[in-house]
Amino acid sequence: MANNHSANIVAKVWNYCNILRDDGVSYGDYLEQLTFLLFLKMADEYTKPPYNRKIDMPAKYNWVNLTNKNGAELELHYIDTLKTLGTQKGMLGQIFFKAQNKIQDPAKLYKLIQLINDESWVGLDIDVKGEIYEGLLQKNAEDTKSGAGQYFTPRVLIRAIVECIRPEPNKTIADPACGTGGFFLLSHDFLSKKNKLNRDEINFLRYKTFQGWEIVHNTARLCVMNLFLHNIGDIDKNPTISQADSLIADPGDRFDYVMTNPPFGKKSSITITNENGTQGKETLTYNRQDFWATTSNKQLNFIQHIRTMLKIDGKAAVVVPDNVLFEGGAGETIRKKLLESCDVHTLLRLPTGIFYAQGVKANVIFFDNKPASKTAWTKELWIYDLRTNQHFTLKTQQMQYEDLTDFVKCYNPENRFKRKETEQFKKFTYEELIARDKTNLDIFWLKDESLGDLDNLPEPDTIALEIVDNIETALNSFKEIVWGLGE
Repeated sequence: MANNHSANIVAKVWNYCNILRDDGVSYGDYLEQLTFLLFLKMADEYTKPPYNRKIDMPAKYNWVNLTNKNGAELELHYIDTLKTLGTQKGMLGQIFFKAQNKIQDPAKLYKLIQLINDESWVGLDIDVKGEIYEGLLQKNAEDTKSGAGQYFTPRVLIRAIVECIRPEPNKTIADPACGTGGFFLLSHDFLSKKNKLNRDEINFLRYKTFQGWEIVHNTARLCVMNLFLHNIGDIDKNPTISQADSLIADPGDRFDYVMTNPPFGKKSSITITNENGTQGKETLTYNRQDFWATTSNKQLNFIQHIRTMLKIDGKAAVVVPDNVLFEGGAGETIRKKLLESCDVHTLLRLPTGIFYAQGVKANVIFFDNKPASKTAWTKELWIYDLRTNQHFTLKTQQMQYEDLTDFVKCYNPENRFKRKETEQFKKFTYEELIARDKTNLDIFWLKDESLGDLDNLPEPDTIALEIVDNIETALNSFKEIVWGLGE
């Protein structure tokens, strides 16, 4: 019933986007305007029975004052509302930070307000509200032109990672590149359903478990709203999401778990303005004394940063592109240091065709932080190959959780020290790894069944998609070389 209700509301609010598309409003802009209006509507609902909460919001800019205006008066008031609320403190200020009206037709703005006003959002079950917003985020991610997909990690992959890490109550979870909050939502779901939490543990889960950073302020606001709709944080509390470049400095705090899918590519999203007022993109060089090596490769910097963020016994799972496994120079130094100072115990080689950003060949590295030691902490690395002979696409053959269950079983979350090798799951000793050229962890052993067997070739559309993926990967690599020349 709840699923049908949430699906109906997703269809209802999303279909209205088709009308706005004619006015040049993108999926991302529409989702952003929905966020502003949903937040104001829910804030208004909280001030009424049975909640009767005091929400610290200027009365002039509440929901009621939006619903009783139309035409040019509504448009001017909405613009003023966005600007003023963006200067407030706490969650309110973060949701409306640098907010702008993207709906130029006051009549359509009025219709959208009435659409939201027709529903009682606070009264909806938490799962229903969460499903609605997650559904909208996924639709936005599917809009490849907007590039929003880079902030949306497939939820089935996150679920498998969380099932392996198995976070425990009253422990902290961080994501230094949190996007729209996927790792937090699935961790929250795991902790809520796998444990019978007492009142203190429920309070800790809601207010103290999660800490995230997101460099793009539009995405950070979507994350804050997504968490809020999933009962993480509260409307009158400071959000635990920081709109900042997490790599700039050591955060100081240490966490029990770090799970993340950092952005791929070197290109900086920070706009630098010089003394003449000319704007341009620049690659940041991070001056971090806690890093093992200086590099402009963001993924290698995130690996170093994550290790810093962990408590002595902290656990990490991080999605990285293939180049992190084999790149020389700083890459070799960082891999060796990581193998020595942490227990790098598992590597999941991911298939292509599962990310909205095309041409991505990625892996998940699992490692546990350890105290200083004279000998290397990594004894053996177990690698699971989910790439060779696997064919997925975003439209016709999406990866399902069932495609990851064998990996979770092989990982053996109950006791990962009692693992068994299979055709897809092999272990490599520390001595074998360190003896490889440049400590290259890009290891594969399965035979590609389509090679040399014409009767076993994949479908033509699968071959075409793999060609596209390979071209995209080559282009991305070339772009990184070009950006590197400009440093």
